[in-house]
Amino acid sequence: MQNVDAQELSKFSDLAHRWWDPESEFRPLHQINPLRLEWIDELAVLRGKNVLDVGCGGGILAEAMARRAAQVTGIDLAAKPLGVARLHALESGVDNLQYREIATEALAAEQPASFDVVTCMEMLEHVPDPSAVVRACSQLAKPGGWVFFSTLNRNPKSFLFAIVGAEYVLRLLPRGTHEYAKFIKPSELARWCRDGGLALQGSRGMEYNPLTRRYWLSQDTSVNYLVACRKPV
Repeated sequence: MQNVDAQELSKFSDLAHRWWDPESEFRPLHQINPLRLEWIDELAVLRGKNVLDVGCGGGILAEAMARRAAQVTGIDLAAKPLGVARLHALESGVDNLQYREIATEALAAEQPASFDVVTCMEMLEHVPDPSAVVRACSQLAKPGGWVFFSTLNRNPKSFLFAIVGAEYVLRLLPRGTHEYAKFIKPSELARWCRDGGLALQGSRGMEYNPLTRRYWLSQDTSVNYLVACRKPV
C-alpha cells in the first residue's frame, strides 16, 4: 500500500494546468517560494549539490533550486502536475532537473543515502502517514546531509488563519485545500525527525499580511512553519 491519499492526488491533478500561473490558486506558492529557497540555500548551499524535492507537484521549488546550480530530482505521485513540471523545465531550458513518479518510501529503498539535500514542503499534511515520509527523507539523505520540511501547526489559531482565513475569507486557496485534523504540531514533527535519525538545526515561521499581501519568515511557528534538520555523519 502506498502512503497516498487518492483524493489529494485528484485535487491537485485537477488544477495542474494552472500550476505556473502566478495569479492562480497557486499564487501563495509562487509568493513564498523565494523565502523558502533563500532559507534552504543559506543553510545548505545548493550549488553543486545533489538535491531531492519530495512532493514536488508542478516543480516551483524544484526548478528554483536547479537554477541555483543544484542537480535536482523532483518526485510526486500525481502524474498531471509532473507533466506540467517537465514541460515547464523544457520550455525554460533547465536541464539539470529530472522528475519521477515514485513514492518517497520506494525511492528510499532504491537510492538510500544518495542526496545532499532533501526538501519536503507543504506535503506532510496531505498524506495518511507523515511520519513514514519523514523517515524515508532521512533514509534518502547522505550522512551530513540536510533535510527540510514545511507544514502547518495544529491549534485554534492555525485553523482560523489557514482554513477560515486563507480558504474562505481571503480566498488565497481553494476551499478544501487543507484538513485541520492533518495539521502537525512542531513537537510531533520534531519527534518524527529524531525517531528517523535526524538532528534538528532550526525552524522558522511564515507569516502573511493580508493588507500588504506580503509573506515573511519569522520566529512565530504558530501557523505555517519550516524545519531544518541534518543527518549525523
